[in-house]
Amino acid sequence: MAPHAHTPQHGHAHGHAHGHAPAHQHAHQHGQEAEFDWDALAGHLEREAELKVPAVTEAARWLGGLLDGAPVHRVLDVGSGPGVVAGLLADAFPSAEVVAVDRSDALLERARTRSAGRVGTHRADLPEEFGTLGRADLVWSGNAIHHLGDQQAALTALAATLRPGGLLAVAEGGLPARYLPRDLGLGRPGLQARLDAAHEETFAAMRESVPDAVAVVEDWPALLAAAGLIPTGSRTFLVDHPAPLDTPAREFLHAQLSRRRGQTAELLDEADLAALDALLDPEAPTGILARPDAFYLAALTVHTARKVRVF
Repeated sequence: MAPHAHTPQHGHAHGHAHGHAPAHQHAHQHGQEAEFDWDALAGHLEREAELKVPAVTEAARWLGGLLDGAPVHRVLDVGSGPGVVAGLLADAFPSAEVVAVDRSDALLERARTRSAGRVGTHRADLPEEFGTLGRADLVWSGNAIHHLGDQQAALTALAATLRPGGLLAVAEGGLPARYLPRDLGLGRPGLQARLDAAHEETFAAMRESVPDAVAVVEDWPALLAAAGLIPTGSRTFLVDHPAPLDTPAREFLHAQLSRRRGQTAELLDEADLAALDALLDPEAPTGILARPDAFYLAALTVHTARKVRVF
């Protein structure tokens, strides 16, 4: 989703199902966040979210347990992207109306197609249109909040959409994805760690460039409590696809590495750029599309809090 004009599902450790993803994959030009064509990224976002299906499925079961049998009539996936998670929420809560919320018409159309009518859609620019979302018993937001300038205000607005006893689940934090061996036979060992460090710098630049950015300590349970909710726990779910990967996962990693090269080229030395180019070579046996040692390992952390039930 792009809650503002530039919210992805990226795969950052601060979250990109930002699965969306985020997620959701930042684009930066000299420290400023570039406008993205989210519609063109739909396939990439969908493949990333599909890698996380087992983890999100397990998370959804956990959320059902936290609700402790309370009826769930309406579920919002805020920052839905192409609707992979919204479909999983529809599976987990079959009696509920599940609504995918995003600003991209193309991504919402993809969500409708994926769900075959099981998921509704709602187009909204956030944070301006929080008030249009309607009430819900469960709100999920995956790697979207950190793309809004005032993260505390965003959580407070989402909390306001909950019915009494409702649950807010925010997927933020976790661990960045690992998919390369420490020594992959190209350049110096430790390329993945250096890519992560460079991405941290671009992420910090993104946060600084978001309109009306407010710095906060990203203690998500504390932020949820400050939004007027009662924290109900955080859990981390493993995303584990061992080597050898299937073709869709390899294609996702090829696209991911290509994007990372564009985002972080100015922060990497020539040797690391050469190693990246070798990984991106579609014909080379050492490329990510062919090498047998590529894997995908990440951790999705979900923070939850509940609205006080009024008796």
